[in-house]
Parts: sequence; structure tokens; C-alpha cells
Amino acid sequence: MSAGFLKNGNKAHLYVNTIWKRHSISNSIGAPIIRHHFQQPKASYSRFPQRKAKIEFPVPFPTTNNTEAATRLSSISKGGLIGWYLGMVKTHPILTKSVTSALIYTAADLSSQTMTRSSSESYDFVRTFRMAGYGMIVLGPALHYWFNFVSRILPTRDLIATFKKMFLGQAIFGPVMTVVFFSVNAGLQGENGAEIVGRLKRDLIPTMINGVMYWPVCDFITFRFIPVHLQPLVSNSFAYIWTVYMTYMASLEKAATNH
Repeated sequence: MSAGFLKNGNKAHLYVNTIWKRHSISNSIGAPIIRHHFQQPKASYSRFPQRKAKIEFPVPFPTTNNTEAATRLSSISKGGLIGWYLGMVKTHPILTKSVTSALIYTAADLSSQTMTRSSSESYDFVRTFRMAGYGMIVLGPALHYWFNFVSRILPTRDLIATFKKMFLGQAIFGPVMTVVFFSVNAGLQGENGAEIVGRLKRDLIPTMINGVMYWPVCDFITFRFIPVHLQPLVSNSFAYIWTVYMTYMASLEKAATNH
């Protein structure tokens, strides 16, 4: 009996071992559901670590497409200094151009004094204020009306029209404004009529010659490539260097007069 029991026990033991081996093999090949449930995260995370980061730590910020980015950049540029200035030119053209001329004449006169004065001399702020007033009251409005007038009689920006505008500027606007500049500045300094005429005789022709050598290139760029509402700004920018020279000429001593 005991021998039969042992024999049957050995058979049972072999049967259990067979089932256990099959179970282990099936786990290594197919993996039961329970074993697969606990082992898959570890295997997938070890093989794809970046996928784990994306699942557990998603980016909280929304992405924008190219159209939205361009719209934002456009709104920023429109809200900047250039956009503000262009808006002021459209809504308050004469005032904006006058203030621009005054600022440029102020900077030009200070630059001129810096280059010509000695280290012991102080700045002549009355002279600077005089130049700023000329830019504000005289030159700014004059530039506005002049460029609008030229654009009406010559509305195109082709090469022939550009040369015509340049000729008008050198033949009419330049000489007239140079005479006005010297006369107003001399009058504000207390010079009488004879002294103003003597200054014009002495300084007008040399100034006109130098202007012919400087302004045609500036006028060509301004009339050829710049919209009419921005032409005073560009002309004033070119005028900075010219105004340094003009303020120097205006600061010269009185011309000798014959009594």
C-alpha cells in the first residue's frame, strides 16, 4: 500500500512539475494578462523613456501657428514708436512735421557748437532755441506744403518726374528757404535791414553752391523712393548734416556794410 502510495505520489509530483514548467514557458512567450499588466509599463518605459516623459509631464502651454505669430508681431510693430509716429503724421501732419524739424534743428545746432567752440566756451542755448523755433514755425510747415504741392503737380515717381521735382527744389524751394533762414536768424539777432542784405550778399551764393553739391542726391532718394507723407521726415533726416553747416554759417559775424 505504501509502495502504491509512493508510486502515485511520484506521478502526481511529475504532473505538477510539468504544469509548472508549461506555465513558466507560457509566461516567457505569451505572458498571461496579470503578468502583462504589471510588466508592460516597466518594459515600455525602459525602451521609450521619452514617451514616459510625454505621458507623465505634458506641456501645459498651448502652441501657436505661424499666422498667430505673425499677427502678434504685426501688432507689436504697429504699437511701437514707428507706428505711433506714422499715426501722428496722418492725424496731425503739420504739428508732427514741425516738431520733427525743431528737434532736428536743435540736435544739429548743438552738434555744430560742439565742433566749433573751444573747451572754455559754454553752449549758446539762445542760439539753439532760435534754431529750434525756426524749424518749428517756419521749416516744418513749409516742408509739409511744399512736398504736397510737388506731389500734386507731379504725382508719379518715375525717373523723369523725379528729376523735375529735383529741379524745382534746387531752383525754387532751396533758394527761397535759404534766404528766409538767413534773414530770420539775422533779424532775431538784432541785425537791421542793411546788415541782413550784406549777410545775404556774402553768404547766399557760397551756400547755394554747396547746396547744389549736397541736395540733389538727397532729393533723388526722397522723391523717387519715399511716400509723400514721409518725405518731410526723410528730408529732415538729410537736413541734419546740412543744418550743422547752416547753423555755422548763420553764426558768423555781421557782414560789413557801407554807410
